[in-house]
Amino acid sequence: MNRRDFLKLGSALPAVIPLRRTAKPTIVFKSPCAHPNGLQATAEGLWMIDQDEGNKAYLVSYQDGRVIRSFGTETDKSSGITFDGRSLWIGSTYSREIVRVDAQTGKTLERHFTPGAGVIYKMAGDPAARRSPLAKPAGAPAATGANPDSKAAGTGGHGQEWRDGYLWIAVPPSREVYQIDPATWVVHKKFATAGNRPHGIGWEGKYLWVTDSNLNAFFRHDPETGQIVERIQLGDSDPLPHGMTIRDGWLWYCDDVGVICRFKM
Repeated sequence: MNRRDFLKLGSALPAVIPLRRTAKPTIVFKSPCAHPNGLQATAEGLWMIDQDEGNKAYLVSYQDGRVIRSFGTETDKSSGITFDGRSLWIGSTYSREIVRVDAQTGKTLERHFTPGAGVIYKMAGDPAARRSPLAKPAGAPAATGANPDSKAAGTGGHGQEWRDGYLWIAVPPSREVYQIDPATWVVHKKFATAGNRPHGIGWEGKYLWVTDSNLNAFFRHDPETGQIVERIQLGDSDPLPHGMTIRDGWLWYCDDVGVICRFKM
C-alpha cells in the first residue's frame, strides 16, 4: 500500500500517523495447526487457536512450537484467543459468540453474543482483500468474513485481549474495538479501527495495538479515546498478519497459512 492509498481510507484516520521502524519479521516456527487465527502470550507459553480441524486450542513453547497442551473447543471458525489467568476466551466467528473455556480441558464455561456482529459491509475507499504471499495459488479470493452457508447471516469477533478484569474484542463487521465487563456483558467503551479487517490485538503499556489484515499493518490506539497514535507497516512479501500478541518487547503474529512470526518492536 502506498501513501496515497493509505490516506484515502477516510476521516477515521489522522492525516499523518507516525510510522514506527521495526526489524523485519521472521518466521519462528510452523504452527502445529494448519490455520492459526489467534495468539495470546502467557508465562506458561504461547496460546493459539485454529480456525479449522476441530477449532483446537494449543499451548506451545516459544522456542520451537512444541505442543504443551491442546484440546478441541465448541466454537465455529475460531478467531482470537485470550487468557484471563484461569480460563480462555475464544471468538466463535461464525456463531457470532465469545466462548469462555477451561484452560486445562477446553470445557465450555460460558457463551455470549458478540457486540457489533453482523454482515461485513463494503465502504468506498476500502482496501482490497489481501491474501498471504505464502499461500499456495488457489484462484480464490481472500477471506472477507462472509459466511454464505450459515443459516443466520454474519460473523463475529476476531482479536481479543484481557486487561484489569475487562475483555477487549476487535469486531470486523462493525469495524470497532469493544471493552466489555465479562460479569454483566455490558459494553463500557468502543472505538473505530483503522480499516475494514481488524484482527489480532495486543497491549504495549497503556496502548492497544490493533492488527488490520487488509492494510497489512498494526495500529497503536489510545484506548481512552480510540485515537491512532502510531503504526507499523509490513512489507508486501511479509507473512500476512492475523492473530497477534505482544510479550517483552516482541510482537508475535500468525499467518493463517501455518506460520508463527515475530519482530522486535
